[in-house]
Amino acid sequence: MLPKDQIERINELANKSKNKGLTIQEQIEQKKLRDDYITAFRGGMRNTIEGVKIVDEEGNDVTPDKLKDIQKDKGLHGR
Repeated sequence: MLPKDQIERINELANKSKNKGLTIQEQIEQKKLRDDYITAFRGGMRNTIEGVKIVDEEGNDVTPDKLKDIQKDKGLHGR
């Protein structure tokens, strides 16, 4: 996740955009900060999904093979 100061800056720019408008430099900064945020979010989501182990009602591991291969490469779940 992004540092707190960068998230605060994203919010400042969003509020300024709604009220006064942004300069070209601020628009560029806003786009970069948003891109950084999306990249960090996707990375965190990928790590979460890649760490999931799916088990049915009977306790059988039904994790898709593609996900098992990713987990094996990363050394997750002892695979």
